[in-house]
Amino acid sequence: MLRTSLAVLGLLGASILSGASKNLDIYWIDSEGGAATLIVSPSGQALLIDTANRTPDDRDAKRILAVAQQAGLKKIDMLMTTHYHGDHLGAAEALSKMIPIEQYIDHGESAEYSRPNAAKVYDAYVALTNGKRRIVKAGDKIPLKGANVLVVMAAGKPIEKPLKGGGPNPLCADWKDKAPDVDPENNMSVGILLTFGKFKFLDLGDLPWNYEKHLACPTHLIGPVDLLQTTHHGLDRSNSPQITYPMKPRVTVMNNGPRKGGPVGIFEILRKSPGLEDIWQGHLSLNTPKEINTNEQMIANFEPTAECKGNWIKASVAPDGKYTLTNGRNNFSKTYASR
Repeated sequence: MLRTSLAVLGLLGASILSGASKNLDIYWIDSEGGAATLIVSPSGQALLIDTANRTPDDRDAKRILAVAQQAGLKKIDMLMTTHYHGDHLGAAEALSKMIPIEQYIDHGESAEYSRPNAAKVYDAYVALTNGKRRIVKAGDKIPLKGANVLVVMAAGKPIEKPLKGGGPNPLCADWKDKAPDVDPENNMSVGILLTFGKFKFLDLGDLPWNYEKHLACPTHLIGPVDLLQTTHHGLDRSNSPQITYPMKPRVTVMNNGPRKGGPVGIFEILRKSPGLEDIWQGHLSLNTPKEINTNEQMIANFEPTAECKGNWIKASVAPDGKYTLTNGRNNFSKTYASR
């Protein structure tokens, strides 16, 4: 009788453990100033946002694959391409030959199809995604089981109504447009807000300054977030105070390159953002004084591209909203609380 009771208790304990809530993980995969952000939900489903650069040695595809394998993935459930520039789309074909990709998500037609090189890239993408492609618009949801992923911007248009926490933005009185972006595909960037319990994460791709206005002015449509991926690799072609300050991010991750992203002015904007605790960087910005960069413990890579080791940054989000960032270079970790 005792043995039977112990066996029952053992099975019950195993059941409780197997049913325990799991974390949601976000990986920023180094691609020398490209973009590749991998989200793995507690269900085990994966959403990859962008595939970085095409290189002769398939460097970025291999780096994405290595992180996917580290996360225990056998496939990529969804690949969302924010827009059709080579530093966001380049490794898609190579990656598709290394690991199955079940669905491709994008904003629709290329805004640069009149450019022969852009047309060639887009046509190749259409061929690659044949039968597996989904075009999204602002307000759509991406079905990542275990998390809520809302498209807040796509094809140059924002969501129609402010989300909880959004509202009138007094900073818009000081808004100043910049010169129109020379690459109209940036204007089309798909932006998403991921919610997991109390935790919120925002990724707007390469949405330029003048198009950030659609989300920020006169009403800020997003409201506060916990973790912000700096837009456009941390370039000053994006990341206006009007969109950044009302979001009050506790942490930002800059997917910059050694000489791409991270100018002094953007560090100033980020550090003035109310409630900001830390900036994490994919790379030391070699074009910016070293002391302007963030704490060295929070920088994943220091070397120029030719010598770069390709270290990642990871955020692991617990069901209670606490999230821990880890630097793949030195295993330095720090935990933060969601609002």
